[in-house]
Amino acid sequence: MEFAWLGDFIALTRLGNFSRAAASRNVTQPAFSRRIRALEEWLSVELVDRRTHQITMTPAGKRFAVIAEAVLRDIEHGRREVQEIAGTSASTVKILVTHALALSFFPQWLASLQARTDTPLLIQMTADNMGASEKMMLDGKAQFCLCHHHPDARSALDGAGFQFASLGNDRLVPVSAPHKTKMTALHPLADGTVNLLAYGPTSGMGRIVSAMTEKSPEAIIYNNVFTSHTLVLARMVKEGTGMAWLPLSIVGDELERGVLVRAGGEQWDIPVDLRLYRPRARQSPAAESFWTLAFD
Repeated sequence: MEFAWLGDFIALTRLGNFSRAAASRNVTQPAFSRRIRALEEWLSVELVDRRTHQITMTPAGKRFAVIAEAVLRDIEHGRREVQEIAGTSASTVKILVTHALALSFFPQWLASLQARTDTPLLIQMTADNMGASEKMMLDGKAQFCLCHHHPDARSALDGAGFQFASLGNDRLVPVSAPHKTKMTALHPLADGTVNLLAYGPTSGMGRIVSAMTEKSPEAIIYNNVFTSHTLVLARMVKEGTGMAWLPLSIVGDELERGVLVRAGGEQWDIPVDLRLYRPRARQSPAAESFWTLAFD
């Protein structure tokens, strides 16, 4: 068995298509198909149901996908750990942070952790959307992921291979620019069509807002007039382009000053958790020390 076969199989489960998966692995489709077949022969089970046009995983394939991801993730973490022990790499902790938290919560939180220890924290922080962050965590390319979470918008990190700890909570509140002559919302949440400033499809916030608006009993049609991430949406709201659900931690001061107003009552608020995810398996000494420092 070759370890490359595990990466091939994970690519197939994620992309659901032999051609796209082969391209992502930089091999021809016939060669890719032979590698998947070789993996099945080594396991003596069928992983892929090829009887339909749409590729699906067999029950054994679904279970093995979880195992394969965990194996590859453990190998990557193990590589970094032995390098750290041997002194061939710096004891750097790699943290993924979603865009909304990278400029608001993360700097103050990291400073509070540094204040607890005399040892300098070597941190490599990458700000990205939730979809990209989930993939990097699943691939073992980072040790932690800091993000928002809501139970109606589950993450790929909610699976058996990961654990989390809560760092606090926030609320996504519907906000709009005010009318120039009165302190009411320029784009209120009311029956009819509302100009929505939306998060992108790979955004964790986008998943959360979509999950909640789909459950709304009100007869509102959302016209997505602009799509971006949190800080850009906040700017566009102030320009009067539309309304958006934004973290209270970011727009609270502007609501108090009247720069922004609520587009709907508190029944429209969406409570969210701030979570730090990590693999369940033991990580490098630096990563384990960081986890202990954060939650001791």
